[in-house]
Amino acid sequence: MSTAIAKRKSVKAEALKLVRGLPESSTWDDIMYRIYVRQKIESGLSDIRRGRVHSHASIRKELGLS
Repeated sequence: MSTAIAKRKSVKAEALKLVRGLPESSTWDDIMYRIYVRQKIESGLSDIRRGRVHSHASIRKELGLS
């Protein structure tokens, strides 16, 4: 099985787990929000693993807050 296919299956399994963990009264917006937040967290962790990070000081300097 290729890595891309394995990753898709993993994402699907994680999404199903996330949805199953929501209360019965959840709305579509609740589901979409949880998936969105999870995706952003995964993206941020991937950036950290790849060394794509900025220090607090460099961001303050870039925004003119130093």
